[in-house]
Amino acid sequence: MQHDASLSPVQSPLFDLKAGGAIAHGYFTRQGGVSEGIYRGLNVGLGSQDDRERVGENRARVARWFKAHPRRLATVHQVHSADAIIVDGSYDGARPDADALVTATPGIVLGVLSADCGPVLFADPEAGVIGAAHAGWKGALGGVLEGTIEAMISLGAQRERIIACLGPSISRQHYEVGPEFVDRFLATDPDYGAFFSPSGRNGHAMFDLPGLTVSRLTKAGVTAENLDICTYADEDRFFSYRRTTHRREPDYGRQISAICIREV
Repeated sequence: MQHDASLSPVQSPLFDLKAGGAIAHGYFTRQGGVSEGIYRGLNVGLGSQDDRERVGENRARVARWFKAHPRRLATVHQVHSADAIIVDGSYDGARPDADALVTATPGIVLGVLSADCGPVLFADPEAGVIGAAHAGWKGALGGVLEGTIEAMISLGAQRERIIACLGPSISRQHYEVGPEFVDRFLATDPDYGAFFSPSGRNGHAMFDLPGLTVSRLTKAGVTAENLDICTYADEDRFFSYRRTTHRREPDYGRQISAICIREV
């Protein structure tokens, strides 16, 4: 099966350095897809109103980039939870309610969808265990990152060997929130005030979701990297829920971030 050269995913320097030979990964952009209009490009969102066949072809192209059959692309029905599921060779294409996946099975492609939330890919290259998590504010605050790490450890990973990379997500500059949002975080941990800065509107604040994500990863004892790419600001390459909302567009596409243990 040929590598799909039309796709141009962003790569993690940390993963290339630590896991490049055994593990393939990519934070996919809009480039290389067949969707049109507001979904232009590589929209993989089954929950969008895009043409179902086009979404299916886009997902198949992602699988082919990994030299995998489309049925080997494992995703979940994301519900902003802290739940991580373990996937093995029996994967049948189901999309259970969860926000993270882990596996030790070569050839299974783990994918998480995003359109401002943080996609985080994980690997312990030595143990041959990988993970992928969808971390919006609710998932990050609720423990989805730590849940992914624990699930990886249950498959033989070691915390100190795990590397994690946050892919394209919304930046503080474009993420304004209201006072109730801030209060929820400060009630959890007063130190979370560091992730908020004043906005132009009274009582509102700008929220640093990537900062929270990397902080939680680091406190969980893993080596963390942030690609520092903003989905809102980079319309040519990424879908953005918040950008769509500000424009009052009817719907939005989703990009995918994915990882796979190479088959020998």
